[in-house]
Amino acid sequence: MRTTQKQWLEALSVSYYVFTFLFMGLFFSLLVLFLLFTSFWSISVLYLVWLFLDWDTPNQGGRCFECNRSCTIWKHLKDYFPIKLVKTAELPPDRNYVVGCHPHGIMCMGTFCNFFTEANNFSKQFPGIQTSPVTLAFLLHLPVYRDYLMYLGLCSVNRRSLDFILSKPQPGQAVAIVVGGAHESLFAIPGMHCLVLRNRKGFVRLALRHGASLVPVYSFGENDIFNFKAFPTNSWQYLCQITIKKIMKFSPCIFWGRGLFSADSWGLLPFAKPITTVVGRPIPVPQRLNPTEEEVDHYHMLYMEALEQLFEEHKESCGVPASTHLIFK
Repeated sequence: MRTTQKQWLEALSVSYYVFTFLFMGLFFSLLVLFLLFTSFWSISVLYLVWLFLDWDTPNQGGRCFECNRSCTIWKHLKDYFPIKLVKTAELPPDRNYVVGCHPHGIMCMGTFCNFFTEANNFSKQFPGIQTSPVTLAFLLHLPVYRDYLMYLGLCSVNRRSLDFILSKPQPGQAVAIVVGGAHESLFAIPGMHCLVLRNRKGFVRLALRHGASLVPVYSFGENDIFNFKAFPTNSWQYLCQITIKKIMKFSPCIFWGRGLFSADSWGLLPFAKPITTVVGRPIPVPQRLNPTEEEVDHYHMLYMEALEQLFEEHKESCGVPASTHLIFK
């Protein structure tokens, strides 16, 4: 039985994550701009000089502080839902990996907890594996927020950055990519398991170029922690979402959860529903510096089949009805 104090610590930890996820980048961008027109303008100037000098760090492995990944706050966040990590096979540390994380959901809660932090002791379950989660490059250009993300180990999800990580001399590098990206958040409907994957093949090309094994990962329950307003794909609202996504690189969506003080009130806190992240078996991939389209299609199909098999094998133990299947878009 959790004490009242423990419940509050969990709720505050989740609140911290939600508000940094939604507002931290915008807040500090506006703050740096605002300070330029005050007597504290020198603070903004000094930071912008630092930003200019440090601009390329997200493309060169980032700047991870392990103490941030092991912070107690993430343990409380994990316990709130709770979030579990299930290992189905070993990941030998003598090779590199491209880890495909699904689904995106609204806030990537399962992926964050298990691959961005040590809340579930990933490094102990998979010894010798160094995870490098990646995110949109523009987020790593936002003042202060970029430093916060890099302290958690995040790097840019672009070719130069990914090649840098997988070209390190020490094996056991694993880049964690949310393959469906922001587009997939538009399908974060509770009870549904819809993935944007059919035409997402860049991660397979990356694996082939470096001979890195592909690892499918699925977080059951990720789409169940928020209520979500979905629009038909032929509606003007959906068209606006797609247009903004193309321009701004993120998908605006309407979602809501519970309040901080009451589970029965409206708010931005996610509902406390279990999330189980299952790490599948690695798929060996040969190294091809210039992979053909046939090779890419072949390993992309193998990956989709492995992900679907992973889903079918674990869905009932994670509370998903037997009649539910993955939908690929």
